[in-house]
Amino acid sequence: MTYQLMIRDLPEELRPRERLLREGPASLSDVELLAILLRTGTHRESALQLAQRLLTTVGGLRYLREKSFEELSAIPGIGPAKVAQIQSALELGRRLASLHPEERPRITSPRDVVNRWMPRLRFEQQEHLVVLLLNTKNEILAEEVVFVGTLDSSLAHPREIFRTAIRRSSAALILVHNHPSGDPTPSAEDLQITRRMAQAGEILGIEVLDHIILGDQRYRSLREEGVLPLKGHSL
Repeated sequence: MTYQLMIRDLPEELRPRERLLREGPASLSDVELLAILLRTGTHRESALQLAQRLLTTVGGLRYLREKSFEELSAIPGIGPAKVAQIQSALELGRRLASLHPEERPRITSPRDVVNRWMPRLRFEQQEHLVVLLLNTKNEILAEEVVFVGTLDSSLAHPREIFRTAIRRSSAALILVHNHPSGDPTPSAEDLQITRRMAQAGEILGIEVLDHIILGDQRYRSLREEGVLPLKGHSL
């Protein structure tokens, strides 16, 4: 009886799924990525061996996408479920390749931020701290609610704000939060948080462009009020 080496028999550092999680998908070969899609092999082959045979049979990855359901199903070991997994992944790749570049909203003034977030936060009964992450053109990369509750300097820590900014390679950010009272007048805590965030941003090279406080159809921009000095970036 011939013993077939299965993926589970490989050292963990050589298993495709574990390598993908550890090193990222770009580090894997076509065969390894396809083996992850197939999930299992046959009683005679591992998923890696089945993936290798499949690519060899169809002539390589380029030709895999051209094969019909019937053609793939005719290959021993490739049943309807495996064909569905393969064709779903290929279709996602096609759709991704056909997407047009995303048009990101651009922030040109505090009013742009107010128009985006006033309708969402105006009637909230708790304070929400929002961060808008921007690229060098002041286009929005992401918007996240990072805190809900009573905002004070012990809870609104720069670490939480800038962790996301660094991960998204942001050039700058804008802070927004609401006052459920409807009065957007900045409190002493608001000013302290703003200065603390600006200092952290200066160290990290991610400028805090503004901190906008929303009330009931009113707002205050701490950039316009001079709390945040204008530096390299601007609105």
